[in-house]
Amino acid sequence: MTHSSTPTTNEPDQPGRIRGIAGAVITVQGLIGARLYDVVHVGHERLIGEVIRLTGTRATVQVYEDTTGLRADDPVEASGAALQVELGPGLLGGVFDGVQRPLPAIRRAHGDFIARGARVAQLDRQRVWPFRPLVQPGDRVQPGDVLGEVAEVPHLMHRILVPLHLSGTIETISAGEFRLTDTIATLRVAPDGDGETAARIVPLTLMQRWPVRQPRPYLRKLDMDEPLITGQRVIDTLFPIAKGGSAIIPGGFGTGKTVTQQSLAKWSDADVIVYVGCGERGNEMTEVLQSFPQLEDPRHDGPLMNRTILIANTSNMPVAAREASIYTGITIAEYYRDMGYDVALMADSTSRWGEALREVSGRLEEIPGEEGFPAYLPARLAEFYERSGHVCCLGGDRGTAEPRRGSVTLIGAVSPPGGDFSEPITQHSLRTTGAFWALDTDLARRRHFPAIHWRNSYTLYDLTRWFRGQVHDDWELNRREASGLLQREGELLETVQLVGADALAETEQVILQVGRMLREDFLQQSAFGADAYCPPVKQFWMLKTILHHFYLLDSAVRRGVHLDRALDPALLADIARMREWPTERAEEEAYALMERADAAFLALRSND
Repeated sequence: MTHSSTPTTNEPDQPGRIRGIAGAVITVQGLIGARLYDVVHVGHERLIGEVIRLTGTRATVQVYEDTTGLRADDPVEASGAALQVELGPGLLGGVFDGVQRPLPAIRRAHGDFIARGARVAQLDRQRVWPFRPLVQPGDRVQPGDVLGEVAEVPHLMHRILVPLHLSGTIETISAGEFRLTDTIATLRVAPDGDGETAARIVPLTLMQRWPVRQPRPYLRKLDMDEPLITGQRVIDTLFPIAKGGSAIIPGGFGTGKTVTQQSLAKWSDADVIVYVGCGERGNEMTEVLQSFPQLEDPRHDGPLMNRTILIANTSNMPVAAREASIYTGITIAEYYRDMGYDVALMADSTSRWGEALREVSGRLEEIPGEEGFPAYLPARLAEFYERSGHVCCLGGDRGTAEPRRGSVTLIGAVSPPGGDFSEPITQHSLRTTGAFWALDTDLARRRHFPAIHWRNSYTLYDLTRWFRGQVHDDWELNRREASGLLQREGELLETVQLVGADALAETEQVILQVGRMLREDFLQQSAFGADAYCPPVKQFWMLKTILHHFYLLDSAVRRGVHLDRALDPALLADIARMREWPTERAEEEAYALMERADAAFLALRSND
């Protein structure tokens, strides 16, 4: 069992004083009472910062806001607590910066740009939420038990959990409408044997806080046996990812990392989506902020934002906050996981996060590692991706024998300079993630999207049992056959570049023909329009139709029929239009097309 507790508050005796400033990193003398990773308030405008090094009476602080105007001897005060996020109703549909300041509220208060020292509540304190209790006075509760529910959005109940460091007996609990800071229940906590001589009464609210750098605890990790359905044929069929798994999407400039991430956020079958725009260009984040509220959720009636949380920290925002945004996103994801939901987190991109680490490390004058990145880069990447998983949650629901299960799936984009996959962030991410979706520059130039290359990508997740049970017994057989044909086609294309296609045998030209069909009619998929999402059942029947055509072509050519005679333009055109099939009629359409192909090849055989 993983166990953790929240830190205690430790107020300093006196403020420290700034002694040095290097961009987002400052040195402070005399910051009494501060601990590593404590939040501090810097200067007269009380800018947000975090202690990242302690040396005697000197502290090094990274500031999450613009440090322009700070001067030596300005005061720095410790808050006595680590960087935390507020967790409660109101997160879904929200747009926050890297330290969870709500951007719409900041805009209303300060205009289009975030003012230095801007202070707004992380969650709306004035909004009223209807609370329905699920426990009664006298019930004994443990950390993670469900106290009650709030209808945060129409299709998803926000479960109010017992804080993960408390257990005891419910003294009082009320139904009704409450603000986040109102007391909804009181908990009698027994003495813990550490000098506490009497029970104490603890008020409980709809909101709780959690330090972002500390993983939220769970009971145990479970096997990952169910895929995260993305609706992308190249991913679901060839390189699926499990719910609770992790994947990276590396690719050079213009290969479609952001569009792929956005497609996954729009169409994946997760209950909650956390999208972290970490250091990306402002226009790309603007597109997300403008398009997501307009999109209809394909799984539920209503806008897609009802199950989405956006964390925007663009490239022109302070670099230190970029580093924190990843932790803010994963902590929010773990919170909804603890309610028993499947959460998918999209990090776009981890390369910008790594560059923030490198910049701060340089200002700390640390010895650089590979390509200037700090030596602890692999450990930081591993810590992040290890917070994914399919878990048995702490606590339970009243009247339910089965424990809650939830998952966090992490998908990180990587932007290697020049598309070089040997650079440190890509290589270190490879060692800790289970799926690798390699974007290819040549495919992108040929307008083949998604530009995930089938020869360079892989998955370590074996989800055959699920696909056989939920889709078709032949799922894995078709998948292996298609992968083998694509591999063989790639080898033949290299030969064609040397000697030309005419030098190939007819059976090898069949492989080239079917390989082209697989690439253009199956793997290629528009991110816009009706083909943006393709369910697994439709994927199976599309692939089966192409493979059936391959068997017929191969058989005819081996009987001596010339390939040009065996190719029927009308059949090829109908195969190219398979993406237009309605999902509910995919099997019927596939059998009709395969029967037409059988009849055409039978007629061809009769004419021989």
